[in-house]
Amino acid sequence: MPLRGNDIDTDRIMPARYLRVVSFEGLEHHLFEDDKKTDAQHPFNDPRYAGATILVVNGNFGCGSSREHAPQGLARYGIRAIVGESFSEIFLGNSAMLGIPCFGGDAAAIDQLQTLVAQTPDVIVTADVESGVVTAGTLHLTTTVPQAFREAFLSGQWNPTSMLLAQFDAVRAVADRLPYVNGF
Repeated sequence: MPLRGNDIDTDRIMPARYLRVVSFEGLEHHLFEDDKKTDAQHPFNDPRYAGATILVVNGNFGCGSSREHAPQGLARYGIRAIVGESFSEIFLGNSAMLGIPCFGGDAAAIDQLQTLVAQTPDVIVTADVESGVVTAGTLHLTTTVPQAFREAFLSGQWNPTSMLLAQFDAVRAVADRLPYVNGF
């Protein structure tokens, strides 16, 4: 799904009025809610992109507040990767913790990809974390994923909750030794 525009902040991705929720369940229904109301042509209104799993954005995507609700909504919508010119550092980290790699590419390449997807919405787009190659039809882009995140995705260690659960006995042993967890 191509989403054009620089400096799309988390307030636009997930309006602040949805930050009161106790869980993240249902946030996907509020993605770009205000933008969609004012722009009938917004990509999230376009049925041609229903089921899209890769979002193609421009520069400084996810800037603004550090709310995790924005990438949570995207993940719950079904976005599995984001390809763009650049990302807010906090948004990048929050996305990675949810298993959404953010691929960075130059402006001309991103424009090519957005144009191709807009003209051919059914084109298959793939993004390979290991190589950084994003492919759409005959278009092949070289992108980057920050090294630490790339290594975390490749090793399966991007999800800290999963890592803790995998070592639950060791975590419990440490917790049992801590007075502020086990009582004084």
